[in-house]
Amino acid sequence: MSEHSSTSTPTSTPTSTPADVMSAMTTRLTTAFTPTQLDIIDESHLHIGHAGAQSGKGHYALTITSEAFAGKSRLQCHRMIYQALGELMQDNIHALSIKINT
Repeated sequence: MSEHSSTSTPTSTPTSTPADVMSAMTTRLTTAFTPTQLDIIDESHLHIGHAGAQSGKGHYALTITSEAFAGKSRLQCHRMIYQALGELMQDNIHALSIKINT
């Protein structure tokens, strides 16, 4: 008699499509910063074969213009963006290139 376990093991592989991730990024960044410009480009195809691409997480380029960044250092702005993106940074984004304008 054999035993069969039906217990599933959670995985850390993201289940969202790049379009879903970009939509969630847009919503969160728009809510947090009311940008006058917000461009997100999926650059994952440029990283095929790269170790980070094997996780299924995406590579994105972000250009954002917002008065919310006025007077802040680049490090402060990046931290604000990472906070606004929340768990997307952990679960769905492997790399994020950021260009900030005020």
